[in-house]
Amino acid sequence: MRLPVLIPPRLGFATARLLRAESPLADLSAPQADLLGDLRGRHVALIGNARALGNSDHGPRIDAADLVIRINRAPMPDARSHGTRTDWLALAVRLGDADRARLNPTRILWMSPKRKRLDWQSARSPGFYLHPPGDVQALRDRLAAPPTTGAMMIDLALRSDLASLTLYGFDFFASLSLSGRRAAGDVPHDFNAEAAWVGDLCRSDPRLTLIA
Repeated sequence: MRLPVLIPPRLGFATARLLRAESPLADLSAPQADLLGDLRGRHVALIGNARALGNSDHGPRIDAADLVIRINRAPMPDARSHGTRTDWLALAVRLGDADRARLNPTRILWMSPKRKRLDWQSARSPGFYLHPPGDVQALRDRLAAPPTTGAMMIDLALRSDLASLTLYGFDFFASLSLSGRRAAGDVPHDFNAEAAWVGDLCRSDPRLTLIA
């Protein structure tokens, strides 16, 4: 009798990522319904990476939220402005060991449709979530441009029954980003479209607040 060939999990992951095989990667993800259920009734702070946030005193308010979600490498230059907690981390970039240890999130959400950037350590972390490509495409169609990680996270969070979602550090690249030196023209996003979209959401959904 021929025994089945067992592929080591890490090798299977690498192969699926290389071949862009969505199903094996999606099997590593917590269901979206579970994620949305975890947000139910909670006051959530979503922290963007605008440089202007560094001039604020919002840190205590951020840390007082029921759940703090940060984005990508999430620079935190000062607790006074940025707070100290990271409960969830929404990613579209690879996370280095130093940033992983510094942020120490309880859940990692891979938001980018670019699966080749996804690393094994993130994919095997507790509560890992892989955002479906169809959801990214729907938001891309709405904005007529690739959405930022922050926009994808706003879109996802507002599908839940959360009590409130407060945005800090979102000025749509007006003050550039703490994550790098690129200008708006150097990235593929339409920040004017995202600003208008968030403005519409703030007017239509009382749970959403944008803190200047």
